[in-house]
Amino acid sequence: MHFVKAKGIISGNNKFQGMNIYRGCSHGCIYCDSRSKCYQFTHAFEDIEVKENAPELLERALKSKRQKCMIGTGAMSDPYMHCEEKLELTRRCLEIINRYEFGASVLTKSDRVLRDIDLLDEINQKTKAVVQMTLTTYDDKLCSILEPNVCNTKRRIDVLEEMQKRGIPTYVWMTPILPYINDNEENIQSILEECVRVGVKGIICYDMGLTLREGDREYYYQALDKHFPGMKERYIKNYGNAYQLPSPNRDKLMNLFKVYCKDHNIISDPNKCFYSIADMPEKNVQLSLFDEI
Repeated sequence: MHFVKAKGIISGNNKFQGMNIYRGCSHGCIYCDSRSKCYQFTHAFEDIEVKENAPELLERALKSKRQKCMIGTGAMSDPYMHCEEKLELTRRCLEIINRYEFGASVLTKSDRVLRDIDLLDEINQKTKAVVQMTLTTYDDKLCSILEPNVCNTKRRIDVLEEMQKRGIPTYVWMTPILPYINDNEENIQSILEECVRVGVKGIICYDMGLTLREGDREYYYQALDKHFPGMKERYIKNYGNAYQLPSPNRDKLMNLFKVYCKDHNIISDPNKCFYSIADMPEKNVQLSLFDEI
């Protein structure tokens, strides 16, 4: 872990602004796209870069914004990694979002988000708070291989259930689905059933498969050699160096996903999910427009 002074913290449009408080990750997910060389890391991925002045930058930015919007975190680096327990930068940023009455959206795999459930509840009462959780693998043993340094899927479902009890809207990222590993009907069906049980509003799944780029691919293949002997060769034979690696079961699994979501009134179109996440309550939109007059 090392500390830097960042020059800015949020970017995006008038409806949704994103921020990454940390850079790198300690969760060790074998498929993580953020390891890709295109993101130009100048330090080891596990050597977490901490933007120590993130709260100050965020407060400065929100002070000057007249139109309320959603402030999201977690797109590139999980805001509830191990170091957040001590540093509490995510919590401090949520406190600032709450103070200035903006909306908040967090994307995580960690149950550490429960530490801030009272704060997220308060934000949701004033404006809007959203919790997005990644679920890829229902089987605990397999989950511990694919996502080794973070709580398992069943614990993440517990988190979604606790958020539901507070009336905090939740969304699930069901991605990636790894060819020949977790791309089976039992896995997808089990995740979908739990999403229905805990009242998830939307599930983001672009396709059944994964993407690999330089940097990410090498790390993934090392993990395959360690945990799934012979699997790397199967990938190379069937996919070569392709960026997109669709599951051979994609059509059947995508049909299962879409039909199940439709039958249970869950948003399954990614763009509609993003719109729903970014959409601020009517009263806050009206206030912001009135402020600009």
